[in-house]
Amino acid sequence: MVFGLFGYTACGGCPLSWTGFSMEAFSGLWEFVRLSAASGVMLCLENWYYRILILMTGNLVNAKIAVDALSVCMTINGWEMMIPLAFFAATGVRVANELGAGNGKGANFATKVSVATSTVIGIIFCVLLIIFHDKFAWIFSSSTDVIEAVDNMSYLLAVTILLNSVQPVLSGVAVGSGWQSWVAYINLGCYYFIGLPLGIVMGWVFDLGVKGIWAGMIFGGTAVQTVILAIITARCNWEKEAEKASKNVQKWSTPKPVDLS
Repeated sequence: MVFGLFGYTACGGCPLSWTGFSMEAFSGLWEFVRLSAASGVMLCLENWYYRILILMTGNLVNAKIAVDALSVCMTINGWEMMIPLAFFAATGVRVANELGAGNGKGANFATKVSVATSTVIGIIFCVLLIIFHDKFAWIFSSSTDVIEAVDNMSYLLAVTILLNSVQPVLSGVAVGSGWQSWVAYINLGCYYFIGLPLGIVMGWVFDLGVKGIWAGMIFGGTAVQTVILAIITARCNWEKEAEKASKNVQKWSTPKPVDLS
């Protein structure tokens, strides 16, 4: 697929964006590396967080049932997560385009529409899970113990889906605005300095098991991160961000003068 897309681009499929090889493509490369590294760290910290949740659950007393139930919940959450991730990509591109065009109001409007739409979809899935809280586990298992464990965690799953309907969209806004490094620090602090210790305390100290681990990591990590991103987004001066983005676009789009001497 990579070679096919490269061939399409280089062989005339994108004549306005691909004008051939040039050494100018390597100018300012370090800025792009820093931006890409921050994006990678941002996503890795978030993905590893949920993997750690599975590993921690495996150390509980009745680990087999707990891991099975958590896997069912994480699978359902992963299915629904595809929708917010689509909004993550679309919002990031749209916000970046609007800011690059100097349209701060457009970026603000795209942010509001994306957050509102994804939240409504999340509420719908949340309500469906609450209604069928004792039935959806039958899709994955016939074990009575697993089904009962999933039922006990269904309300926590509903809250998780609702939070995850907002958080990726706000992360997409951050990516489109060039705030990747901020989000990486926010993820590190919320997930690993707040959520992880809180999950350990609720899971083992308060003896709440997998529900305690998950609740601590969700309310201490994801919820705090979502609130911080929402505050940053709400307080953003979009016209100022648009001005900064327009200057960067002009910097890369203005051709260098040719020395004819």
